[in-house]
Amino acid sequence: MPLIEVHMLEGRSEEQKKALLEAITRAVHESIGAPLPSIRVWIQEFSPKEFMVAGELAKGKL
Repeated sequence: MPLIEVHMLEGRSEEQKKALLEAITRAVHESIGAPLPSIRVWIQEFSPKEFMVAGELAKGKL
């Protein structure tokens, strides 16, 4: 059972997140032949106030 966790900053629309989850599911299915019912994909979102890039908070860096 493939388990895929995506970490990203908050701020994307529900439609964007759904499209990402669907695309990842397809990619896993097509690349390794995993049965669709066995694939698990979820998103873990972070506030820009809780994530740093090169020592700076990620505010406005979507």
